[in-house]
Amino acid sequence: MESASSRFLKKNMAAVMTVVAFASLLIVWEAVARFTNAKMFLPPASEILWKFFESFTVPIGKHTMLVHIGVSLYRVGVAFFFATIAGIALGVSMGYSKTVEAIIKPIFEFIRPIPPLAWIPMSILWFGLGDQSKFFIIFLGCFCFITVNTYDGTKNVDSVLLGAARMLGASERQVFFRVVLPSSIPYIFAGLQIAITAGWSAVVGAEMVRSDEGVGWLIVMGMTNGNTVQIMVGMLAIGLVGYVLATAMAKLEGRLCIWNQQQGL
Repeated sequence: MESASSRFLKKNMAAVMTVVAFASLLIVWEAVARFTNAKMFLPPASEILWKFFESFTVPIGKHTMLVHIGVSLYRVGVAFFFATIAGIALGVSMGYSKTVEAIIKPIFEFIRPIPPLAWIPMSILWFGLGDQSKFFIIFLGCFCFITVNTYDGTKNVDSVLLGAARMLGASERQVFFRVVLPSSIPYIFAGLQIAITAGWSAVVGAEMVRSDEGVGWLIVMGMTNGNTVQIMVGMLAIGLVGYVLATAMAKLEGRLCIWNQQQGL
């Protein structure tokens, strides 16, 4: 008969392996930083963790870590909201209409490879040094992923389903809302998952634009002051929050796409 510990390990093996992997990484990291001359370039993990937890009570700059995270989440949230609306609308339009695809897709494919950071000078010129320029940079980090995945989802709708719906007398509007859009949802959510983490990553570049708060600002100021611990603390915050956002999006997809999971798609 299996013991309780054996059953627990079997049930939670993935989580246990994750904990072991992270613990091993931290131990190796700590040893390298402590026993070599790399401390200036790679601070000990214990020092970074201590500073990270301390930052929730002791301000860095004007704010504590929670406020810095909140400011960055607000910026990403606003940009992600508008990128979702614009990306889904453009992706569906290109995927469903050959005319729109012929006109817009070449322009989109020309703009898509340009990284968000390359737009910083133009964003300052167009929107100034306030939050609008930051929204724009993060928007660009999200928009393309949502558009591409939505476009792919719309183009890859099962032709049998489309033919069956039309044979049964469905109008184009009914075909779109009852066949095309539902079939595209898994693709859209895949794009949203990538986009939310991409947008969160873009916040570092966005907060280079005259900012005095946010997790991206922590990294920029750490770099300016040669404070490697602060840089790593900012990176840790970005990594943890990004992981939470991606996990939350995956959970949301699981709840809204139960039919997709049941079919094994």
